[in-house]
Formats: sequence, C-alpha cells, structure tokens
Amino acid sequence: MRTFWMLLAASLVSAPVAAQGWIEPPPGHPDFGVRKTRTVVSVRVDGRIANVEVEEWFQNRGGGLGEGDYLYPLPGEVVFSNFSLFQGDQELRGETMDANEARTIYEAIVRRKKDPALIELVGHGLIRARVFPINPGDTRKITLRYTQLLARAGDALQFRYAAGGRYRVGTGEGSRRPQRGDTEVPFVFTLRAEEGSTFGEPFSPTHEVRVSRSGDRLTVRPDGELRGDFSLILPLARPVVGISLVTHREPGEDGYFMLTLSPGEASGRALPRDVTAVIDVSGSMSGAKIEQAREALHQLLNSLGPADRFRLVAFSNRVRVYRTDWSSAGAGQLARAREWIDGLQANGGTNIEGALGEAFRLQSPERRLPIVVFLTDGLPSVGERNPERIAEQAERDRGDTRVFAFGVGYDVNTYLLDRVSAAGRGTTEYVEPGEDVEQALSTLATKIRHPVLADLSIDRAPVELADIYPSTLPDLFQGEELVVFGRYQTRNRRSGDLAILGRRNGRQERFTTRAAFPAHRSVDEYIPRLWASRKIGELTREIRLHGPNAELEREIRETALRYGLLSDYTSYLVQEPEVMATGVTRPEEANRLGFEDRRRPVSAPAPADAFGAAAVRQAEASRMRREVKSQADMLEADEEMLQRGHFGQSRHVAGRLFVEKDGVWIDLRHDASLRVVTIEPFSEAYFALLQQAPELEAYLEEFDAVLIAGERISIRVAPDGESRMSASTLRGVVREFRGR
Repeated sequence: MRTFWMLLAASLVSAPVAAQGWIEPPPGHPDFGVRKTRTVVSVRVDGRIANVEVEEWFQNRGGGLGEGDYLYPLPGEVVFSNFSLFQGDQELRGETMDANEARTIYEAIVRRKKDPALIELVGHGLIRARVFPINPGDTRKITLRYTQLLARAGDALQFRYAAGGRYRVGTGEGSRRPQRGDTEVPFVFTLRAEEGSTFGEPFSPTHEVRVSRSGDRLTVRPDGELRGDFSLILPLARPVVGISLVTHREPGEDGYFMLTLSPGEASGRALPRDVTAVIDVSGSMSGAKIEQAREALHQLLNSLGPADRFRLVAFSNRVRVYRTDWSSAGAGQLARAREWIDGLQANGGTNIEGALGEAFRLQSPERRLPIVVFLTDGLPSVGERNPERIAEQAERDRGDTRVFAFGVGYDVNTYLLDRVSAAGRGTTEYVEPGEDVEQALSTLATKIRHPVLADLSIDRAPVELADIYPSTLPDLFQGEELVVFGRYQTRNRRSGDLAILGRRNGRQERFTTRAAFPAHRSVDEYIPRLWASRKIGELTREIRLHGPNAELEREIRETALRYGLLSDYTSYLVQEPEVMATGVTRPEEANRLGFEDRRRPVSAPAPADAFGAAAVRQAEASRMRREVKSQADMLEADEEMLQRGHFGQSRHVAGRLFVEKDGVWIDLRHDASLRVVTIEPFSEAYFALLQQAPELEAYLEEFDAVLIAGERISIRVAPDGESRMSASTLRGVVREFRGR
C-alpha cells in the first residue's frame, strides 16, 4: 500500500524542480559527467531568522575534467541575505541575480536541452558560482549558507522551502524524465529551533511532518520524501489559542485564505464534558465487533477527567442504560461502569429511535460541553424505521449536544447518521468490514479529550470574508489545529484585527491577532485547491442530505474542473478521454459524440442509495473532502475516489485535471466551443508566451504536448504550431486566454 501511495503522489502532484542546486556544464559539453549524489538541508530557527545550510555532493562519472557553474534557484518572495558558498573548505565567489536576469539563463538551458523541466524556475532568482574542475571519479561537496526572514502569519511564523525532489542520477540537472538506470538522489531535511518553547505544535499544509521535542529543542522532519514546495507553520505559543493566517490571491480575483486556530497549553480543563456513549448491541454486532466495541468503550472511559461526567447507553430491541442520571468520573463509578460494559452481549434488533431519544434525554448546563458518541452497524428495525422522522426527532431533542457517529459495515443508513452528526457540529466516520472499531473510536476519544473553546465563530475581519468552510466552526480541542478555508474581498482596507469568539468556562471570550489580506500574493498556491476540496465535500453532503439539486451539481462539477479535483460529477468525463480529445481539432464531431459545451447544463450521476457499500464509500469520500487540512489529505481523498473505480488515466497539475489521448494531455476544462491556438515548443513564440502568461509555466513544465483551456481560447503546444508571433498578436492571445 505504501508503494502504491508513493506512485499515486508522484502521478497526481506536480512537484516543481527548485531549490536544490546543480552544476551546469559549459555550452558545447553534451557528455558532461558530473552527477549529484546527495543533498542535506539543515535549518536553524533563531527568533524570526532561519539559518539555512545546504550541503550537496557531486561526483564526476565522466572520462574528463568536470567543470561548470553551480546554480541554485532562489524562490520568489523569500528574502535571502548573508549567503556564503564553499567547495570543500575553499570559499567560492558567487553572484546573485534577480528574476529578470536569471530568466535568460533558465530559458537558454531549456532551449538547448529541448526539455521543459526548468520552466517552473522562470521567475525565480539565482545564485551562480564557477566551481573548480572535478577530476574523473572524484567527489566534491558544495556548501551554501544563507539566512531567511520568516514571514509573520498572525500568531505564527511561516517557513517556506522549494524542495524540488526530481533530481536523478544519470539525467543531470533536474530533468523530470527518468532514464534507464536512474536513481533518486537522497535528500535529508531537518529544521530545529533551540528555543522550542517559543512555539506551539508546528504543522504543514503541504506535507506530513514529524515533530519531536528534547528539552527545549524542537525538531521537525518530513514524514517521508520531501517533494515540491514545502510550507511549515510555526505557531507562537499562546495561553489559550493562537491564530495564524496564510493567503493567496491572483490579480483580478477574490483572494483565498487559510485560517488556523492552534490550542495553547491550557492550565487545567477549560471546558468539563458530559459524555454519552451509545452503542449498538444488536445481533449483527456479535463476534469480533462487540469485543472491539467493549474495548473502545473502555478507551473512552480512560479519556475522562475528574471534572467530566458520563452516561452509557446500549441498544438492541430495547434500550438499556448504565444509570439513569449522570455519573461522575471517579474511580468507583468507573470501575462499576467497566463491569457493566464487560457484561454487554449482542442479540436482537436495532432500535435507533429509542437510543437517540435516550441519548438526548438529559440536558447539560452551559458551562459544560455535551458530547454524544453514537455507534451502530445496522439499519433501524425496531420502533420508528423511517430515517427522515428519526432524524427530525433527533434534531428537535439534541439541544447543544455535539454528535460524533460511527457507522460499522455497509448496512447503515448514511443519510441518517450524516444528518444527525452534521446538525450536531460533529462528523460521521465509517468503519468498513474488517477494519478495527476499537481503533476508530479510541482515536476520537483522544481527539475530544480536552476541549479548549466551544461555539466558535469569526467575529471581525478587516476585509469581507465569504465561502467559509466549514460554514459552522466545530469546537477546538487540545492537541489538534482547527483549519478554516475561505475567500476574501478587499476594499480600501487590507489589514487590521482578526477576531475569533469562543465559549470557555461558561463565558464568551474574544481572541484577536493582526492580519493582512494582500491585493496580490502568488505564493502558497496550494490554498485554492484545499478550499475547493472543502467546498466540494460540503456541497456533496448537501445533495446527499437534501436530495438532487441541479444548481449544486453544476457548482460541484465546475469547481472540480476549475481546480483539478476528482468528484462524482466529473468522473464520466475522465472515463471518455477520446471524446475530450476529439474537441481539439474537430469540435463539430465532438458535439455529435455527446461532448458537452460547459456553458450548458450537464446531467449528473444519480446519487447513491442511503445504505450499502457504494453509499458508505461515497459518504466517506465526502467526509474526507470536507476535512482536508493539507495537500497530503487531498491526495488521500483522491486515492479514495480512484479506488472507487470511476477514473481512467488522469493527472493533476497546478489545480487542473488532465487526461491523456494519443500522447496529448488535455485539460478537462476545454470544450468544443473554444478556439485553439497552437504554439511550437521551445520556439520564440513559446518563450514570449511564457513571459507574458507565467500562469502557464506549471503545465508546460509538466507536459511536452498539452492543451490548456482558457476563458475564450485554448492553447495547444505541439510541433505543428506557430514559431513566431507579433507582439500585438501575442497580447491578443493572452487576453483571450485570460478572458480580459
């Protein structure tokens, strides 16, 4: 499974060639034999300064002297200073170039090699130094040291690094095309902060990371291979909650933001809990499931603190309770509750109506946080059996109770469980046959162990915020960040106080930070796709809970196509790439075959039933989309869609979805109504287009032959294209592509 995951990540994500350096041979040396063998990056954080050391080893595997220039790209908008460069112990004389100066060098390499692997570096700065000749068989180490000012992101600092990761032995300076015998170059990355108590728990919206502490030292390492642009958020330690804000905004569009609330080290429990555990003990739970459920309940009792109270409810044909009232989490009550749990046996039918009625029978005072954990593996078979009526009654009875539901197996009503948990600021997780019930429930028990703030809302912002997901903020628990995505519009004001409201100890409190919402910010380009994933998950749940809706279905499809995401409403397009490809040169034939103009409504697939394997997997896919926090989460959601079998050969690049047909990768946003302009690769027109439309860089870096959809025209890159264009013609192409 790990191998599949690595292959999936490599195929779906465009990992840019960037910050690691390479040695570029002098012009006219095609048999250059110097190859990189290893890279080690060490970062030391001191206050707001990151001291970066890059060590790279190169070996001459050719027959003659190896010499050339060491080139190290500087990612845009990152402030570097005080750089020094060494070959072994001897200092090199290096020069820095801005993005305009560096462009000529990058384009010259791409032209000479007929390989677009370095296109994405156009727009980056550059450090260049001539390295001493390397004798055949010798290995030399290049060391680069520089400092980087960490950007402030509300109550956090942000570190960014362009990791690249596609350098291969045998292909020279970063080619993305592997050749026979090529191997990956080992890459080690470590970030340390000696004054680690300054920071809360670091997290990355782009990669999974491992965080460790030893004394006051904080260490962060990637969990697995580091590829592409790496972003790390270092929350500043706050007593209750820290607020961080990262934004992205393209010219002429509303901006995107990622708001993260990081719980601090609260002294003592801020919100005591009233926890009600409701477990299905019908006959279908017999065997391993009831044993796992008992152990899961024990884990839940272990998570209770001295100020918490609890109730235990078991249901089959009838509903049984451990006690009719709340029980304190003292040693005596817990011991007796464990004996009651161990005596549970599985038999009879499934009275969900009665179980939910008992779960919500007792109300909690405002100073406590009421939580219901509901677990079932069956459809209602006793009492009220209509899911709609059961859900309506539960919503009337719920009050302020948070509901976390678990559906075990495929014979559960996903509509009922999702509706109850959605109304209760919680989630439903589905445990497929063969998976461990105990593990799923114990993970939740750990997550909700220490509530920090309840009834959260965004109280004030210096700009207009919209399309926020989740639309209703869940509670904040110790040990887990709450991540919110949304859009913003700026008027005259672009910075000011951002305030969050929340309830603690029965009182409402406000937490503020200084926040900036810029008019243009090209970095952190992962934010729009994460926002779009959340939106698709929310809209999909709306359709599942409230029935088919042509407007929502169209919105899901358009969002998925624009941001290059998989959904139930784009899968049929991926299955028929030949229809898409036909639209490249013969739009009339494409229409005859059924290819839809995207300006017309498109029929959506029928929604799944409320129960069964397909319904459970659809509900779980929707949940994963709604809860993404990072690019790694988004890949996992895509993997879930792929495993459901809806998709053919496809690839994500820079927020778009492409399918391959006869060697051409076709943007799914293209339709037969768009005129196609064809450009010859690596020609004068090709590089002039890149300079005027830098948004095309990621696609041209990834594909040799590609069709990219614009607003009024599509741009195709192929050998039969135009090699030269007048300046006015080119400006018109870019204007038509952008639609403005």
